[in-house]
Amino acid sequence: MTEPTPPSVPDRVSAPPARRRRWIGRAVGGAVAVTAIAIAAYGSITSAAAGDDIHASMTIIAPAAAGGGWDGVARELQQAQKANGLVNNVQVVNMPGAGGTIALGNVSVLNGQANNLLVGGTGLLAATVQFDSAATLDDVTPLAVMVEEYDVIVVPADSPFQTLDDLVQAWKSDPRALPWTGGGSFDQLVVADLALAAGIAPSDMTYISSDGGGEAIQALLNGTAQAAAGGYPDNIDQIESGRLRALALVAEQPLHGVDIPTAADQGYDVNLTNWRMLAAPSGLSDEQVGDLTDLVLESTATPEWADARARYHWTERLITGDDLTAFLEEERSRIERLYEEMGL
Repeated sequence: MTEPTPPSVPDRVSAPPARRRRWIGRAVGGAVAVTAIAIAAYGSITSAAAGDDIHASMTIIAPAAAGGGWDGVARELQQAQKANGLVNNVQVVNMPGAGGTIALGNVSVLNGQANNLLVGGTGLLAATVQFDSAATLDDVTPLAVMVEEYDVIVVPADSPFQTLDDLVQAWKSDPRALPWTGGGSFDQLVVADLALAAGIAPSDMTYISSDGGGEAIQALLNGTAQAAAGGYPDNIDQIESGRLRALALVAEQPLHGVDIPTAADQGYDVNLTNWRMLAAPSGLSDEQVGDLTDLVLESTATPEWADARARYHWTERLITGDDLTAFLEEERSRIERLYEEMGL
């Protein structure tokens, strides 16, 4: 469920034009957001008297096209809320582009509109750093981290590397000669983090971007790349079929039911996770934020959400309030450091 690598954006020429572009971008983004969300919600609200009642209507914005990880979170959340009567009418709107920052910019201008939830996560935070986006998570109201997904380090079944240490030692001998791949920007961060743990300069590594987990697997199988980092759900079928060999799970603790040693247990302190979160627009009252947080927690306590966690191999990780604020600050600093190390 790895989000696709965002397209590159041009460098800014000078500070004043950048500020003008940001202002124009926010104005245009606001119009796009209001229009798209209004169209999606039209006809779904049973009574005008519902007003801002979050239990009457909700729009969940997935910052990617249908079928990806963020879309999966949005639609599973929609199902959980509808099936349990938590929200009467729930719509999902897909707003792909620029690693999720297009949707983030659109939601950032919906000031005070509590009936909107934005799906995000590690990839979205990384995109705001990598592309220095006009809107950041400071421009919305983060509500909760809900789940996290782990990457796995894999090689082809016929690879000479039997262990993570085998792979790392060969990589250290000539970092540029051992090409890596992954399904998106998050996977590249994991490889960079492993490089640092192994004493390799991330700027020296050869990383071939792939458009999604499936393309990354093909790059491994056809010899374009020798190793990959990718979401465990994306790779589990190939691992179980014997086409790929799993060398390490990128997680703080071993995953129940998964017979893959963690990178940390093998001496490499790498545990960056692909967490998923929900945010609301800015300008909300404390009561609105509390009600929305309660709604998220109620949604994640449903049988439907538990079933989704099992199907997607998500691990529950609930973070809210002050703990969430501290967590996001730590993750941003960590991701900024990784991009600096990669020279991006």
